[in-house]
Amino acid sequence: MRRKLKAKPKINADHLYDSEKVTKFINYAMLEGKKATARKVVYDSFEVIKEKAKNPNPLEIFEAALKNTGPTMEVRSRRVGGANYQIPREVRPERRIFLSMKWIIDAARSKKGKPMAEKLAEEIMAAANNEGEAVRKRENTHKMAEANKAFAHFAW
Repeated sequence: MRRKLKAKPKINADHLYDSEKVTKFINYAMLEGKKATARKVVYDSFEVIKEKAKNPNPLEIFEAALKNTGPTMEVRSRRVGGANYQIPREVRPERRIFLSMKWIIDAARSKKGKPMAEKLAEEIMAAANNEGEAVRKRENTHKMAEANKAFAHFAW
């Protein structure tokens, strides 16, 4: 018999933008438990977005970036008869948000030569415009799923 699902803890909305997604983003951006540093980086990047995009609400740009980088399909590996197959599967909404945030943060971290807040702001604005490394990652994931559509009948 399967174990009971663990109840997920409620995430409080952040105090500045009153958004649970921003809180999650801060938590994903955090390194070595330094939440104050992660909060400062994310809020500073939102300030940079506010200046560069001439938009009084950087939250709209952030939401658009999450929507543009979230994958709808991904491939999961499955062993069938001694061979490993990449099976395309639909992505759950929670995982879609997680992957989107993770790809944006990873893309910002991979750049060099600027403060993290600026790199993060640039990546968020690029993702909002359907450009940048995180969007490319989503496109590659979709291409992999499309290429392996023939193995969809192995899905469990």
